[in-house]
Amino acid sequence: MLRLTFINENSFIPPLLAEINSSTMKLQSYSLHNYRNLPQVNNLTEEQIEAIEVVGNVLPFKTNNYVVNELINWNKIGNDPMFKLTFPQKGMLKEEHYDLMKSVLRSNASRDEIKNTANIIRNELNPHPAGQMEHNVPQINGEKIIGMQHKYRETVLFFPSQGQTCHAYCTFCFRWPQFVGMDELKFATKEALQLRDYVKENKEVTDILFTGGDPMIMKAKIFGTYIIPLLEDKIPNLQTIRIGTKALSYWPYKFISDDDSDELLSILEMAVNKGINVSVMAHFSHPVELETEAVKIAIKKLRAVGVQIRTQSPLLKHINDSPETWSDMWRKQVNLNCIPYYMFLPRDTGAQQYFAVSLEESWNIFRAAYQKVSGVCRTVRGPIMSCTPGKIQVLGVNDVGNEKVFTLRMLQGRNPDWVGRPFFAKYNENTIWIDDLKPAFGDKKFFFESSAPEATESEPGNGTIVL
Repeated sequence: MLRLTFINENSFIPPLLAEINSSTMKLQSYSLHNYRNLPQVNNLTEEQIEAIEVVGNVLPFKTNNYVVNELINWNKIGNDPMFKLTFPQKGMLKEEHYDLMKSVLRSNASRDEIKNTANIIRNELNPHPAGQMEHNVPQINGEKIIGMQHKYRETVLFFPSQGQTCHAYCTFCFRWPQFVGMDELKFATKEALQLRDYVKENKEVTDILFTGGDPMIMKAKIFGTYIIPLLEDKIPNLQTIRIGTKALSYWPYKFISDDDSDELLSILEMAVNKGINVSVMAHFSHPVELETEAVKIAIKKLRAVGVQIRTQSPLLKHINDSPETWSDMWRKQVNLNCIPYYMFLPRDTGAQQYFAVSLEESWNIFRAAYQKVSGVCRTVRGPIMSCTPGKIQVLGVNDVGNEKVFTLRMLQGRNPDWVGRPFFAKYNENTIWIDDLKPAFGDKKFFFESSAPEATESEPGNGTIVL
């Protein structure tokens, strides 16, 4: 039994609810070089092994002992959602890309030849969607701050360099280039003081979102070097610190029994006590991720120090593309004192063609799931495309006059004046992304297409927001 933990003299963590098997507490990672050491690999067919090898040389692959032992049902491996969420599958590459990499691997090519072939394929997979490299990089004193994005007025995204990996990789991840050695496509910075200065200078910023990779892969001491300067300066406009993480799903021991768990919780509690709203933006893609004792304990420990937990995931074919899965997941989240936040659609990058569900089917799944839950679960919004102009919500399919249309809403936008605006697009039953849509009623452009994304809004002082 783990010991009771006092974060400080005024804060008490309740007794743990169950023993955690000490053999599962030490993180063991698995990737292409050692996954065959897993005894469960004996359950896989030759075709599944081949897919892991071929796809895993193009898209990132990493899992760990918690995912393998507690989340994957190896007796139903052909249909197991967590297996498909973490192990490469053949359909994740287009047939021509799969065959190309397969032939290179079979030819006993050198490591450089394999890497070059992989990069050719990767560059055809839209490695950075939504204009991230070009349009979202902020400046201070006329210098671009590499490792930050500022797409929406109130929120700055920060990519700590030590957080550019994860406890395990999701096969749908839209930031996959960060994990495959495409260094020029990484977002990272060690400049914690630059972050502080930028937020101080740009007083419209209320939220910082630490993202990656996964910032919870960092040691607490390193994480503190980013958080503590923000707290010491008492920046009046800073109200919320968000942490985008999959750690609750893939390694809940980060908050329970890792050697820096107590220190991490103390840092988060320090921020809460300074009046900051600390929100863990937790990625849960399937109800099974909410069912282990470890995740329940981790959630309790975060909640005990005043951290809010909001939940989000893409809607993914093969993983969670049914109303029952989502309603079950939302209900479990609320019962654990988490707040359902977003249902996203998989971005136009990587293995989108494997995971994507049409806009109409996505809306039907969301609506049916929404109908199955009570109002306390209906904080969730979706389905949402996070794309170049902003976050676009699919509100439904309607007949307006004599035309069948998609009704959409700009939930968040590069230009704050766009936020909340409804608009219409021509109906297309096969559409999976905004780029495939055309304006309804004879309009030549959507309202957000008339503004160049390169446009900037300058604020007082030296900071510049790149909209």
